Amino acid sequence: MKTSLLTIAIVTLTLWGCGGASQRAEKPETSDSVLQQQEEVHGTEVKEIALTNPLSQPMVDEGQKIYDMKCSSCHRLTDERLVGPGWLGVTKRRKPTWIINMITNVDMMLEKDTEAQKLLEQCLVRMPNQNITEKDARSILELMRKNDGEK
Repeated sequence: MKTSLLTIAIVTLTLWGCGGASQRAEKPETSDSVLQQQEEVHGTEVKEIALTNPLSQPMVDEGQKIYDMKCSSCHRLTDERLVGPGWLGVTKRRKPTWIINMITNVDMMLEKDTEAQKLLEQCLVRMPNQNITEKDARSILELMRKNDGEK
């Protein structure tokens, strides 16, 4: 009898405690209609970048946060190709302006840049527009530079 009452009490408390979670799950913070109405942001072509020497640690840290949130599902900091190419050595192979333009305006790059077109042929997946600002792209570039051994 005591075991039955204890079991009923535990089940009741568990169901009661989980009730709030199901209510929260039913009310998303951002509705799909808001996301569908959000305009894509495309950058304008960047023609010049001022690099810091030594690296800006706050920019590297910000670049890491953005990478973790928006880039790591497709790119690795090694030379491993996942969905997109690995980033190891990218700052040795590409100019900073190329990298920034590829991050902020993929459409423009795929339309006119032969190297970007070759990457698309290799990876077979077009890089999505992540709505990354030029400032945030600059932070990602700083992370790439650190990843390639710059100090």
